[in-house]
Amino acid sequence: MWRVGRSRIPYTPMNETRPKRFYRYVAIGDSSTEGLNDPDDRGGYRGWANRLADHVAAAQGELLYANLAVRGRRTRQILEQQLEPAVGMRPDLATIFAGTNDAVAGNFDVDSVAMDMETIQRTLTEGGATVLTFTLPDLTSVMPMARRIAPRVRDLNEMLRTVAASTGAILVDFARYPVAGDRRLWHEDRLHANSLGHERIAAALAHALDLPGSDDSWAAPLAAIPPPSLPRRLGEELRWGYRYFLPWVFRHLQGRSSGDGIRPKRPQLEAVEAPQESLRRIERR
Repeated sequence: MWRVGRSRIPYTPMNETRPKRFYRYVAIGDSSTEGLNDPDDRGGYRGWANRLADHVAAAQGELLYANLAVRGRRTRQILEQQLEPAVGMRPDLATIFAGTNDAVAGNFDVDSVAMDMETIQRTLTEGGATVLTFTLPDLTSVMPMARRIAPRVRDLNEMLRTVAASTGAILVDFARYPVAGDRRLWHEDRLHANSLGHERIAAALAHALDLPGSDDSWAAPLAAIPPPSLPRRLGEELRWGYRYFLPWVFRHLQGRSSGDGIRPKRPQLEAVEAPQESLRRIERR
């Protein structure tokens, strides 16, 4: 049986033995890595992986980048469908975030997810890649129903910490930062980060890589605001249930996934054009 341990380390920083320059970055995962819900103003999604690629390109002037992530994918599907093509691109930088779709499934098995995640991370690290991953924040303030799966999320996070320590992956432990659970960083569907949230995730990963111009301002809390009134909260709950929760329930009862028929948005390595502006500090909002 997989035994998860406890960690007091917020994240594992880049050490001096790792390469400081990256040439091929490959992102694998689910809807978070795909970029939902961070519109790119061209009918698609940008997302933290694209933003991280921009950070790297800005820091060093060039980068090849591919994104194989597909929404709705569980960890086993990512292993079976995305790992082999990712390894074939010989990445020296890789990100893997998964487990959310496992945690909300009726047959969640943290031991099975742990073995799959370790296989993914170890295969990438042994292939020469610096691997980045991160934990899930506490979303009970964003979605009260999340209390029902909170124990699963805790087990998932402890597993991710243990696996990263074993494989040498860099772990950004968002679960230990209160700002990660701020509702203003999350889309109204309460499952995906919004544009500001994706921006913060990318900045945190850039900081974990110790990229020039990066810092810890991503962890700064947003400005305090008065809590919403009771009528407003009730209205938000009703809208969320009608627009997002009920369709999710019906889809899963029918055995369908949000990723059915979806292909990776960037299946091949392509050059990232270095942004005109270098990394900027995340504003304290």
